[in-house]
Amino acid sequence: MFGIFLSALNSILGWAFRTLVIKFVLFTALYLAVYELVSVMASWLPTGASLSSAFAGIGAGTWYFLDLFAVSVGVPMMVSAFLTRFIIRRIPVIG
Repeated sequence: MFGIFLSALNSILGWAFRTLVIKFVLFTALYLAVYELVSVMASWLPTGASLSSAFAGIGAGTWYFLDLFAVSVGVPMMVSAFLTRFIIRRIPVIG
């Protein structure tokens, strides 16, 4: 009886170390790499001063329709969705 229990425990531990631990280490490394890359890429984005000067030439009528269609909410959502899709497709295990 002790041999059967020891064999079952050995096979469970072998499975855990072969699959669970390896996947945990792999996904932790992927998470840390993506986290660091996103923080570096965020520094490449333009600042508020350059964006405000770019939007200074838009007239009042255009601003009315941009606010009416909530472009100020939709554009950041679309940019973050495209960026997330780009990052996920570049991960070899998932994409």
